[in-house]
Amino acid sequence: MRFKVVIPARYASTRLPAKPLLDLGGRPMVVRVAERALLSGADEVLVATDHAEVVASAEHYGLRVLLTRADHASGTDRLAEVVELAGWSDDTIVVNVQGDEPLIDPALIAMTATRLATSGADIATVAHPLTDAADFFNPHIVKVVCAAGGDALYFSRAPIPYARDHFARETGGETLPADMPAFRHIGLYAYRARFLRTYSRLTASPLEALEALEQLRALWHGFRISVAIADHLPGAGVDTPEDARRMQEWFKKV
Repeated sequence: MRFKVVIPARYASTRLPAKPLLDLGGRPMVVRVAERALLSGADEVLVATDHAEVVASAEHYGLRVLLTRADHASGTDRLAEVVELAGWSDDTIVVNVQGDEPLIDPALIAMTATRLATSGADIATVAHPLTDAADFFNPHIVKVVCAAGGDALYFSRAPIPYARDHFARETGGETLPADMPAFRHIGLYAYRARFLRTYSRLTASPLEALEALEQLRALWHGFRISVAIADHLPGAGVDTPEDARRMQEWFKKV
């Protein structure tokens, strides 16, 4: 199976300016992400950025990179521009790997691409079983509920599905029922280029604005999202200065 990986790398970040260029063991973070993606079996890995410094850094390490517009609302919008700039055919499978995931498991990237190819869905993504009640009630952890065939019914920051009787007995929500189908969403996505061309023309959904989850736009408009269940979580990403310091310490040890 052939697929591409695109790494959106927006230069500006409220909490961590110039995030793609964060030094991790002597290499910029975006390069570390690309090195992981290259191990996934992708036939091409491409960095998509809005800043000349990121372009220069990626090219220095021999990576393919495209300079994209600075006004994209999301990484998916940036991928849609890449599809046009690269001239990829409608059936091309494109995996979106976030530019702040330097420990991403290459096997998860391949799993996401395979799920799209075998499911016939418009989008594929990944989830992992949730067993910790604190994570389940944490609004920073996105949950997904799936249909019997594995398609996503809904994504939310709220605790879904809600075990009414269990939580009525346990008012503090200390535990989850043993057989509860609770899943944490992992933010890896695979698309066909055809869908990305369509996505750029879709109107925003009120649900995506409320939840701050762009995948709800696709569900709102009736597109299928197939969810693969992973047996492990990816390594931690980098969102804050504290995350950056921890990641820099980790790379000093390897």
